[in-house]
This record gives sequence, C-alpha cells and structure tokens, in this order.
Amino acid sequence: MGALRMASFLVLFLFLSLSPPLCSAQLRQNYYANVCPNVENIVRSAVTKKVQETFIAVGATIRLFFHDCFVQGCDASVIIASTGNNTAEKDHPINLSLAGDGFDTVIRAKAAVDAVPQCRNKVSCADILTMATRDTIALSGGPSYAVELGRLDGLSSTASSVSGRLPPPSFNLDQLTSMFAANGLSQADMIALSAAHTVGFSHCGSFSNRIYNFSPGNPVDPTLNSGYAAQLQSACPRNVNPNVAVVMDPRTPRAFDSQYYRNLQQNMGLFTSDQVLFTDLRSRPLVNAWAQSEPAFRQAFITAITKLGRVGVKTGSQGNIRRNCAVFN
Repeated sequence: MGALRMASFLVLFLFLSLSPPLCSAQLRQNYYANVCPNVENIVRSAVTKKVQETFIAVGATIRLFFHDCFVQGCDASVIIASTGNNTAEKDHPINLSLAGDGFDTVIRAKAAVDAVPQCRNKVSCADILTMATRDTIALSGGPSYAVELGRLDGLSSTASSVSGRLPPPSFNLDQLTSMFAANGLSQADMIALSAAHTVGFSHCGSFSNRIYNFSPGNPVDPTLNSGYAAQLQSACPRNVNPNVAVVMDPRTPRAFDSQYYRNLQQNMGLFTSDQVLFTDLRSRPLVNAWAQSEPAFRQAFITAITKLGRVGVKTGSQGNIRRNCAVFN
C-alpha cells in the first residue's frame, strides 16, 4: 500500500513539474466568489462616488491601468511610492503626468473592500485597479464588460524598469505596433486601446512641438487640422505653465465613445501617435470602420482591454496581496 502511494505521489510530482507555469491562465471571472463575493459591487460603489466628485478620475484611472500593465505586467507596481532607498515607477519622468485622481480611485476602492471583514487583505490592488478601470469606462458611457480576476501584486517597482516600455506621443505606426506586440497585443488591439484618449486630459508640453516647433519649414504639424491647431495654441500659449492641461477629445470629452476615430478623420488627433493611425494607410481602414460603427468599436475595445489585463500576471511567489497599495508588505 505504501508503494502504491509513493507511485501516485511520483506521478503527481511529474505532472506538476511538466505542466506549464500558470500565468494569465489563473485569471477567471468571479475569482473572489468564495472569498469576497460582493467585491465588484463594493469597488463599483467607491469608483462611482469618486467619479461623481471629479470626472478627471475616469481618464486618470484608465491611463494608470495601461501604464501599470506595460511595465512588469498588471501588478499594481505603478502605485508603489518611492522611498529613500528606491525610486519607484511612478516617479519615472513619463509617469509624473499621471493624475493623482487615478491613484486615489484605487486607494479608495481598496479601503472600501478592506472595510468588509470577510474581504480584508483578500483582494489584490492589481485586481482592484482592473475593476476600477472597467467601472470608470462604463460610468463615462463606454462598454461594461466582465473582468477576469486573480492577479497578485508585484514585489518590485523601479523607475529604471519603465524606460522604453511606454509609448511617447511621438511614436509612428511601426513603433506603436512593435511595442504592443511585445506585450502580446495586435495592431488592431493597439488601435482599439488608443481610443482611451476619447476621455482624459493632456498637459500642453506633450504636444507643444506639433503647434509651435514641428519642423523648420512647418512650425505647425501639417497633419493637424488648422482650426484645431489654433484652439490648442489659444489653450496652450508659448511658455505656458506646464500644469495646464486640455481635454484630449475636443468633441465629446466626457463620453467614452468612437468619436476619437471621427476626430482622426478630421485631422484632430492630439498626439502624433493618435493622428498616425489615420494618416498611415495600413491602419486607416480600422479607424474608418470604428468611426462608422460604435458597436464594432466597443467589441474590439473589450477584446483588447481584456488581453491587456493578462499581460505579465504575477502568480505564486512572484507576488502577494498588499495591505497598502502604495507600500510593499
């Protein structure tokens, strides 16, 4: 009998050893059903209250999710605060423009979850950010979708890990496609996710070169709608305070919709990385298709953001559940 048990143990050991390591495979809907069954409602309630206080939370939270997932995966490492011994992701220059309302949305939702005794320290900050992102999108008129959960929070956050992993506003189509492909996302996914720029704000410095110093012969980017360029110059005069920001979608700034693509058709993409999606003939067909069909865009966006949420998921000893989203345990 002992020999039989030993044989069974060896078979199980070999099976586990040869099985591929769990990554995004551990993600599933209703992950917390037996641990914190009401978690999605708790998060949604906290996020709704935050958005009612300030609409800035919408774009800020969505952008926070993207900046988190593209650097070391979706593990809430972007929320970690720097210490005297470590400069964290959030203090890399490209992340300094992340609005505080995005961080606050997650911190409030985490506090609401942990206020329920059954849920305390049972839900990861990474999953709370994922749910909060879905909720801000829905609250601004975008699609509501089922979220996959089961991420652990990362154990590392360094500013040095950010370099070269997030697309600057000057990227062309090839650069954008390559960076998204490195994260398992297709060009179509990239074009769909770019529509997150239908909500939110941008600091003037992120696009000032397009309206003042594009090239020696063209101070204003010739691919930029002249009327829109004039509006941007009025909102962002030379030497403007760097904290001044403008809405990214001049038509429907408070609605998560496919207006983003119609703006591109009119040469009203705020960044070079936006407008190139229309000026480049390889990506233009999808821009035109989604400009025409809101349902098609919404489905493509759900597919893309679900795939984004699977990037670099931490499992086992790779992570834990933080008691404080801004501090390692």
